[in-house]
Amino acid sequence: MISQLLHKPSLRLRILPALFASLSLAAQSPGQTIVTLTGDWQVQVSAQDQKGKPITATLKIAPVALTTVTAEKFAGLPMFNPKAGGWVKGAALAGVKAQECTTPNLLEPESLKLRTGSEPDAPLLTRGTDYEADLSWATIGRLTNGVLQEGQPVFATYHHGLLRMDSIVLTRAGQIVLRAGEAKPAAPVPPTLAEGERRLANVYLPGRIPKLTPEHLFPILESRFSEPPPEKPSPAETFAPRTMAKLRNGQPLRILAWGDSVTVGTFVPDWEHQRWQEQFVTRLRARFPKAHIELITEAWGGRNTGSYLAEPPGSEHNYAEKVLAQKPDLIVSEFVNDGGLNEAQVEEHYGKLLTDFKAIGAEWIILTPHYIRPDWMGLTKEREIDEDPRAYVKGLRQFTAKHGLALADASLRYGRLWRQGIPHSTLMLNSINHPDARGMSLFADSLMVLFPQPTNP
Repeated sequence: MISQLLHKPSLRLRILPALFASLSLAAQSPGQTIVTLTGDWQVQVSAQDQKGKPITATLKIAPVALTTVTAEKFAGLPMFNPKAGGWVKGAALAGVKAQECTTPNLLEPESLKLRTGSEPDAPLLTRGTDYEADLSWATIGRLTNGVLQEGQPVFATYHHGLLRMDSIVLTRAGQIVLRAGEAKPAAPVPPTLAEGERRLANVYLPGRIPKLTPEHLFPILESRFSEPPPEKPSPAETFAPRTMAKLRNGQPLRILAWGDSVTVGTFVPDWEHQRWQEQFVTRLRARFPKAHIELITEAWGGRNTGSYLAEPPGSEHNYAEKVLAQKPDLIVSEFVNDGGLNEAQVEEHYGKLLTDFKAIGAEWIILTPHYIRPDWMGLTKEREIDEDPRAYVKGLRQFTAKHGLALADASLRYGRLWRQGIPHSTLMLNSINHPDARGMSLFADSLMVLFPQPTNP
């Protein structure tokens, strides 16, 4: 189900501004790649070769070609639901289908034609009379007073764009070249490089765009996330000492991963190993070889913590029975669907959860949420977005600092992806908020920084 938009130790709040400033200065050090628009589909690239010699190149970027779909068959159309989210107002056009839904704005609106037969001269259906469509989300459904009957086949013809990520590459020979990525309806990845090549920048082509803008250009400013200096004692030693003792001593440790659809995570290929909680526990076992860890997942797609609290006894996701009654030693919570809470609501709502967890003797690590579809976060671009604008994230940082809890700040890592040449939305398998295995690893990264490397005796 699509997550709804209600939707390290932690580096404490007083440290974060200094961290941002130091990393920004590092990103602007001499020798970085500079990509400048010199035409609608042309860029000039300035960089240094392997010997530090300045080099430049002018590259032409090919727009994403429109794909034509002819007579795509639907065995029947559902009734159009104008009150639903765009991706579920009706049946989805297959050409723009992402995981679970569609990617918006890929359909060329004026190209959509529906007919009652697959032949070019079959009767043409009339939008607004026979059917309705959400032309942004590319979903279609029949109307009550039209000619279409339940179960009557319909054939759709249309044009659509795709998403593509190209890379500007420095070859082993010291040349700057463009490598085109594979066009996909969702989660495009940069092209694979040959041995000895270096990626200088990525160019993101989000479907049907009239021309390139600076927001589509992603020079590589950082090769990876700059980890904070290790703290002594570590956040886990400070805020989850019983968990740390069990990891070191090899005592049974029960970890509960509690969350929404991101924690359900079965949309990720090889999810048994690639969900954030699976990656986290696998790394914990490697770091603490004596550990005996039992992982339990309790997650509910499209819901939030309030949904759990509202469920009656006996229900599939009753909070008391499915969370508290598990008697976990450590709870790790992820709720992007709590994203509608402000700072005061986080304090009130999460304060109740903290009281409950203390009552059962559980320690708690809170994950900040990942970045999601930009406009759902109030963002207009995917560059220069280091600081998460959501009040919920600010509230979590304040709450954990106030109550002495460990914060795994995944949001901080997502906010710097653009510096690594990656628009964060390209990690979303559903083009909204379901991260791929790369995105899941950022949660695991933020958790593992809380746990110290064992020292040799």
